[in-house]
Amino acid sequence: MIETNDFDLENRIVAPEVIKADTTDDVDLNLRPKTLDEYIGQEKVKENLKIYIEAAKKRGDTLDHVLLYGPPGLGKTTLSGIIAHEMGVNFRVTSGPAIEKPGDLAALLTNLQEGDVLFIDEIHRLSRAIEEVLYPALEDFALDIIIGKGPSARSIRLDLNKFTLVGATTRAGQLTSPLRDRFGVMQRLELYSKEELCDIIMRSSVILGVACDKDGAYELASRSRGTPRIANRFLKRVRDYADVMGNGKVTKEIVKIALDRMEVDDLGLDGLDRRLLTMMIKGYNGGPVGLETLASAIGEEAVTIEDVCEPYLMQLGFIARTPRGRCATDLAYKHLGLLKDGQTTL
Repeated sequence: MIETNDFDLENRIVAPEVIKADTTDDVDLNLRPKTLDEYIGQEKVKENLKIYIEAAKKRGDTLDHVLLYGPPGLGKTTLSGIIAHEMGVNFRVTSGPAIEKPGDLAALLTNLQEGDVLFIDEIHRLSRAIEEVLYPALEDFALDIIIGKGPSARSIRLDLNKFTLVGATTRAGQLTSPLRDRFGVMQRLELYSKEELCDIIMRSSVILGVACDKDGAYELASRSRGTPRIANRFLKRVRDYADVMGNGKVTKEIVKIALDRMEVDDLGLDGLDRRLLTMMIKGYNGGPVGLETLASAIGEEAVTIEDVCEPYLMQLGFIARTPRGRCATDLAYKHLGLLKDGQTTL
């Protein structure tokens, strides 16, 4: 039988979201590049942003509102900070869930200076009431505020300094059309190649003061699921193994020892991913199997499987979603070393 013990998502080493371990080091913020030239990867996005920023600076105008979307951990927040730095303006940060009342948004907007960049993370989680206040602010740089109640209520219009809103979301499809249409620049961030991640790891190792050779960096990159946040997290943890079990240098051998102990395999799959695939293959003959059934079988929530595991497994081609349920593909059998009848290969 496959163990179905609860999995602690807060400590999942391959989670693309920010976890507590990412914020323990003071130097963590310094890993973020400050300029587009320092930023590694996302070449198409960088080329477009360079043109938009240069054009806005030549006109002496603010940059048009920007929407960055794509999987978590790819650098949307970092790019937003770079935009503010390149424009030479202040950078204000908030998130969709943090703006609970129209007054919260009004306080943010009225405190912005001319040309400032306001970054709203998880912008798809803004409430409808907040969006209604945001529309005139984005188009006309003005706020419509109701003062008083009942028959004596009156509306006043406050002029705002011109600003640039940078919205980031992992679910662009959940943005309402009126909000999405008010962004002049929309850029999708893609997963990184192993070579790009290798360069990011080498750069981070210099900043962290960690000796790292090219082979070690490439081995880390190949297991980082195409995500810089995971790559930097791996580097910090492998650094510990290098200090204790080696001579302080991150090598290919140390990386293999460290990540094998963290149950991360050659493709970046962890224990939860393999448990899911193994249950599909051994428990349900490769599928099709329903999401709720699969979640109950491995002792996880259905939303965990759908949001945490499936995106990467589907990208690798290990899982196929059909109208009848999830199916494990031949690639999944091959990766786990299993035959179609569930027997282990020789």
